[in-house]
Amino acid sequence: MELRELRAFVAVVEEGGLSAAARRLHMSQPALSQTISGLERQLGVKLLVRSSTGVRATEAGTALLTEARAVLARHDQAVRVMARYVGPGGGALRIGIPLELPVGLLDAALAELAEAHPDTRVQPRHLSTADQLAALRAGELDVGFLRERPVGPEFDALLVVREYLGVLLATEQAAELAGPDGVALDALVGLRWVGFPRSGSPVWFDELTAILRGHGLDLGPDAPEGQALIADVKLAGVRDGRAFTLAPSGWQQPLPDQVTWLPLVGHPLVRRTWAVWPADATRRDLGRFIAALDRSADR
Repeated sequence: MELRELRAFVAVVEEGGLSAAARRLHMSQPALSQTISGLERQLGVKLLVRSSTGVRATEAGTALLTEARAVLARHDQAVRVMARYVGPGGGALRIGIPLELPVGLLDAALAELAEAHPDTRVQPRHLSTADQLAALRAGELDVGFLRERPVGPEFDALLVVREYLGVLLATEQAAELAGPDGVALDALVGLRWVGFPRSGSPVWFDELTAILRGHGLDLGPDAPEGQALIADVKLAGVRDGRAFTLAPSGWQQPLPDQVTWLPLVGHPLVRRTWAVWPADATRRDLGRFIAALDRSADR
């Protein structure tokens, strides 16, 4: 069991429903429901009884509620004790931001940071995963949001979001390929992938292309080095009907009439984003920011 799962469970019981608990935790209701279901699977017991009027704890859930509150109280006390030994922070908090970071992902954490540390100024920098990692190692970033998790003890990491990727296609072509549940990856055989350069995020690139090739897609040469896969590049690449590109369902950009987004059947492509920061960091404002992210993370 993880602390975030216990916090989620306690919130649901105390609020008496998923909707209210999701608002309290600053997360989506589907993500909260998945967290509770995952906890029940781990423990092998039913924790909540759901009805049209809300939820209530089962006998097992009531027992867990007592233990969860005790664990969370001890954890919060430990954090308060250790806060005496770390720096207060202040000044600039330098944050690395990748392309297509989900809208609203950082809102709750930034709001909590502003309230707790009003003297801290947030300085965002838009960088690829590889560039963020280099900046973290050089001491030029305090925290980054990376598409791959670094290996080794140098950094700590928190998974903050998982996104199921779909495809952007020319509208006429999308109408031909779409089934009741979206489009299958195999149906894209023969189309060119409008992708990003491997240098931007090598581990994520290799994971992604392995899945695409496993479904028979010929990806051709890598995208040119230095070519950022911005929205305009994606849209221009698929308009002629000879290519596809990938995007999450909550993609921020409005689509022209000539381009359509479709889900992928079976959700085979999942893009993960981690918050990554130096393991030896002692800034109190950074710690508060990470803790707020942990409470609102959609995993």
